[in-house]
Amino acid sequence: MKITRKEFLNVAAGAAAMTVIPASGALATACSQPSSSGKPKRGVSVYSYSGEMFVTMTLEDCMKDMYDMGAEGLEILANGHIENYPNPTDEWCENFFAMCDKYNIKPVEYGHWVDSRLYDGRELDAKESYNMLVRDIKLANKLGFTVMRTKLGVINGLLEPVTNWREFIEMALPEAEEYNVRMCPEIHKPTLLKSQMVDDYVEFIERTGTKNFGINIDFGVFQNRPTPTAQASGGMGEQQEMSFSLPEDMIPLLPYTYACHAKFTDMSEDLVETTIPYDEILKILIQNKWDGYLLSEYEGPNREEPGYSSDQLRRQHIMMKRLLGEV
Repeated sequence: MKITRKEFLNVAAGAAAMTVIPASGALATACSQPSSSGKPKRGVSVYSYSGEMFVTMTLEDCMKDMYDMGAEGLEILANGHIENYPNPTDEWCENFFAMCDKYNIKPVEYGHWVDSRLYDGRELDAKESYNMLVRDIKLANKLGFTVMRTKLGVINGLLEPVTNWREFIEMALPEAEEYNVRMCPEIHKPTLLKSQMVDDYVEFIERTGTKNFGINIDFGVFQNRPTPTAQASGGMGEQQEMSFSLPEDMIPLLPYTYACHAKFTDMSEDLVETTIPYDEILKILIQNKWDGYLLSEYEGPNREEPGYSSDQLRRQHIMMKRLLGEV
């Protein structure tokens, strides 16, 4: 069953009657407005539309769809969504801002890569990585983004970063401060929130005292049940054996968390994510007054089918509106 725009608005209007978590403070006055102070805000990563992007949808189509579901915050992937990256024309930049204004969209997170493994046989040295990083810091600022999802080159299946990451990140801290951005590696499964890698990030933040480096928590780290597609394809055992973090594991990390990927793969007919405990996650975020953006990232099946990702996103945003106590 797909949800039409009219059905979405009707269900969203009745979301208050289904509230699971009590709202604190003033409720949002309209779906296109930010949530009240001290609560998470809703957004979308354009990655969710990757099966249709530049095939059946444009960037403007994505923004229009976000506006319809009341999602305010935007994440783009620099090398995938910026025309002529890393040197967009002034015309492209002006059009980007015009679209943001038209659809009440706020640039939130700029996804980019430090391609430390660019060359076979060697990693980039710190200066090369620094140059690449500063290029993206300046472009993110030019387009109005204040958070960067900074993907570092990894050295193994646990997604541990290249060994010289501290050196080039510290080199770039003055530019990040000058251009008002926060560089945030994504904590993505199979990495656990309680891990040496995350401890190393926190140690770096505390040692430098910086406010311009943090983390992005991807909710896939909380996936505690197999996806239906994994079961159907015989991958259930692998999914069940995978370790996962508990929602409460993020509490000590929230001061360093500047955005979250609201990962999801399976929204049920009754508008519940079947594999990730969203009720527990959002309850903790509300209780701790975390007010960053939840950037929806759909990674389920059928993304190439026209309208399917949009339908799944609408289902997820109805769920999040309910859990956030929005009207």
